[in-house]
Amino acid sequence: MNAPHPQPAPALSRRADSLGTENAFVVLAEVNALARSGKDIVSFCIGQPDFPTPPNVQEAAIRAIHDGRHGYTPSAGIDELRAAAARDMGARRGLEIAAGEVVVGAGAKPFIAYTIASVTDHGTGDEVIYPVPGFPIYESQIVANGATPVPIYLREARDFAFDPAELEAAITPRTRLLILNTPHNPTGGILKAADLDAIAAVLARHPQVWVYADEIYSRLAYDGAFESIAARPGMRARTIIGDGASKTWAMTGWRIGYVANAALAPVFTRWITNTDSCASQISQWAALEAITGTQAPADAMRATFLERRELIVRLLNAVPGFRCRTPGGAFYAWPNVTEACRMVGAADSEALRKRLLNEAGVAVLADTHFGRRVPGDGQHIRFSYATSNAAIEEGVARIAAFIRGASNR
Repeated sequence: MNAPHPQPAPALSRRADSLGTENAFVVLAEVNALARSGKDIVSFCIGQPDFPTPPNVQEAAIRAIHDGRHGYTPSAGIDELRAAAARDMGARRGLEIAAGEVVVGAGAKPFIAYTIASVTDHGTGDEVIYPVPGFPIYESQIVANGATPVPIYLREARDFAFDPAELEAAITPRTRLLILNTPHNPTGGILKAADLDAIAAVLARHPQVWVYADEIYSRLAYDGAFESIAARPGMRARTIIGDGASKTWAMTGWRIGYVANAALAPVFTRWITNTDSCASQISQWAALEAITGTQAPADAMRATFLERRELIVRLLNAVPGFRCRTPGGAFYAWPNVTEACRMVGAADSEALRKRLLNEAGVAVLADTHFGRRVPGDGQHIRFSYATSNAAIEEGVARIAAFIRGASNR
């Protein structure tokens, strides 16, 4: 008897077909495949601290397990963590934030989608302005939620900030949301006080526009105090402040993020009830300890990232065809490789990235992994320097040797 032919699955929705991804994980799969085949790869792909979660935080999670804290929590999070996050976010931004404004989720990333879904209507032409280059989930979620993505370009000549005049020109009566990210992934750029003052002045003329302030790297600002758009006059009520435990305390896998906004807190709570029910109770107690316990491990990690920043920028600027500005925060370097592409005959940054991976054994990300290329700004690649000094030295040395060798052929 012949086996029946398998029937194809029904069609997917346009929303599912349009959903993007985070290319760092795609490239990581390439890296892992090469590593399994025996190739030695130095990877600068993934943006997560290469440190263990601090011991006191680990112990707090263990206590939570032993104390039987295994069940659901309120969808907005445990009261203790909401209060601690409110104090911590407020102190860093010079604001008074009430615990009731804070909602805890399974990482900071879900709040990007919750915000877009909460302030735009699907298929009505509502617009969201977002930074390019930028975290790829911004554009992915704008499209998936049926809004119109409107890029605003971060320019190298402005230390990867955007021109406020371009923001003014991009805003229309249909604009509902502006996404800001500082310190910034992928460039490491940081919005300075003057930048934020100018943005707030533009937004004062457009009261219909919400702001999602993605400030997950707020403790990793290196040159001067961290500045938030939420602290500008008139911006507090319309700004969703996004932060979390992942970067500051090396807790990416614990999945704890939080946001603060009085008007949207009840809406975000309902989104969590509809999706995750709540963040992991064990992780919430661990995050409470992260915020309220000793900050010595977080301070040590920050000092190490700053040391690595100085090292990688110095080494990259010595590579033929590379030009790298000093990033103001996070743990990313974003060198201009336009000349390096020309020297080795690579058509663009993606072609260079592939050759660095396959010929030099170094994994980086191309600028096009973070949205469309900025017009007139040339070619760039991203390095995450959340890795050891030895890996930085070895990886950059391999790149320099590759460029020299390939340009002499």
